Amino acid sequence: MPLAYNFSAGPAAIPEPVLLEIQRDLLNYKGSGTSLMEISHRSLDFVAIAERAEAALRKLLRIGEEYFVLFLQGGASLQFAMVPLNLSQAGDTVEYVNTGAWSTKAIAEAERIRTVHVVASSSTDVPEFDLWSRTDDAQYLHFTSNETISGVQFDRYPTSVGVPLVADMTSDFLTRPVNIGNFGLVYAGAQKNAGVAGVTMVIVRKDLCRIAGKDESHYLNYRIHGQSGSMFNTPNTFAWYVAGLVFEWLINEGGVDEMERRCQEKSRLLYDVIDQSDLYDTAVESSFRSKVNIVFDIANESLADEFTKRAAAANIINIRGHRSVGGFRASLYNGVSIEAVHALVEHMKSFEKEFA
Repeated sequence: MPLAYNFSAGPAAIPEPVLLEIQRDLLNYKGSGTSLMEISHRSLDFVAIAERAEAALRKLLRIGEEYFVLFLQGGASLQFAMVPLNLSQAGDTVEYVNTGAWSTKAIAEAERIRTVHVVASSSTDVPEFDLWSRTDDAQYLHFTSNETISGVQFDRYPTSVGVPLVADMTSDFLTRPVNIGNFGLVYAGAQKNAGVAGVTMVIVRKDLCRIAGKDESHYLNYRIHGQSGSMFNTPNTFAWYVAGLVFEWLINEGGVDEMERRCQEKSRLLYDVIDQSDLYDTAVESSFRSKVNIVFDIANESLADEFTKRAAAANIINIRGHRSVGGFRASLYNGVSIEAVHALVEHMKSFEKEFA
């Protein structure tokens, strides 16, 4: 059976060439006589894997030596706590933009340990930067660049905010260029655009990484992880290895600029169908529609199960929306081919022709 057209929001589609290389390495890594998953993280083989992965990511995003590039566990959700713990102290105020479910989760976690000021809030667009309600004493400003559930994406990034700018870029990481120099910290879980679940990339300016206090956790300290090469404890070696393969695949395919071009092409195909349709609709304002998570509804909800059933018959899977909102969602991460999008477009058109 051919590989399915997988539109999962995460864990998500991985480029087929990467899957084939994993398959070759899985049982006997580079002739070592052991599986990739049996290699010690302290071995020369894995140290080389780790160094290549970091070098490839630095090349993709032009990351300077003034930043640590960390490969951590715990997902973006752990970063919801690590960011305020490292970039502020007890009693400090921190600023957040709320554009959806993941922003809300980050805010809720930060509120447990810091005073949070929400500068702007919307679930259908990104409020204009000059309308944000800023404070004078914040330690950083945090936003989520793309909301996977509501399908809202920043069309551009804020700059010159006066404090370190922090971004959760999990779902649009490596799908468009980023000037890392404008940020104090960027983090992203790998399971959408950079491989499999289990590793999170944290790009953090070294001067923001303070020494852990005597009563503070070493494990939750960026400087500790940076100084130990992300090996303060045993890392997820498999996920780190896969991320490195994806980074190298991206470089070979033309880098982040090419991924942005493909992302725009794929999303435009789907939005054209939605905009010209009487059956499909989306609530997101056009300027802030996500290029990676295309969220839409069917006017006649009773047709949803039939739409899904026929999609599966066409080898199209994982297009139902998040359980909290329903509807449908097609995630167009870097591992999703243009052929997959054409298949979904044809399905949507033929389904509307029959049922609208």
